[in-house]
Amino acid sequence: MIYLDSAIIIEAQIVRQWGWVKGITTNPTLLANSELSPEETLKQLRLLSPGEVYYQLTTATFEDMVAEGRQAYEIIGQQTVLKIPATQVGFQVAANLSQEIPCAITAIYSGAQTAIARETGAKYAIAYVNRATRLLGDGLALVREMANLLQGSSTEILAASLKSPQEAADALQAGANHLTLPLTVLEAMTTHELSEQTVKEFNQKGQGITTKLRV
Repeated sequence: MIYLDSAIIIEAQIVRQWGWVKGITTNPTLLANSELSPEETLKQLRLLSPGEVYYQLTTATFEDMVAEGRQAYEIIGQQTVLKIPATQVGFQVAANLSQEIPCAITAIYSGAQTAIARETGAKYAIAYVNRATRLLGDGLALVREMANLLQGSSTEILAASLKSPQEAADALQAGANHLTLPLTVLEAMTTHELSEQTVKEFNQKGQGITTKLRV
């Protein structure tokens, strides 16, 4: 599936009309960019999203994270996916919440973390592809390692931090199951100059059932 990575309401309204974006992912930075409060933003996104809405936990202790996760579920409902950081306490939280609320382990940077994400029962393991390339040297190699480790399990890979259509396609080829992308990259994925040129040539030289209507 392909998701919008945004907390901007107008962007959610735009992709809703497209029909092929399946959900919305957020994070604390994206929520901070919204003109609405985090709670009201999530309520609006829930109504606009055709599927899942991801919320990332911001508290630090086990008790607070569990409480925050349940509070997010009260706001978003059955569309909720909790993004839980790949930390020692985060894995503990995911193991405790994954049976009642779908969880996604976020900011994974190693195969070892991927293996733990699988054991927690997380629905998703999130790889920051472009950021991993900058920090580790090859974000796509990380996705390939994750795919090998998760083969045969119920945990799927969501590729994030994607800066171009080619990087998005490469992430899928490396083994990602899903993508989340900002609006600009989603728009760029739908176009190619050769496609535009080909369609223009067909329309200039050919005919269709609406030809008489245009005359």
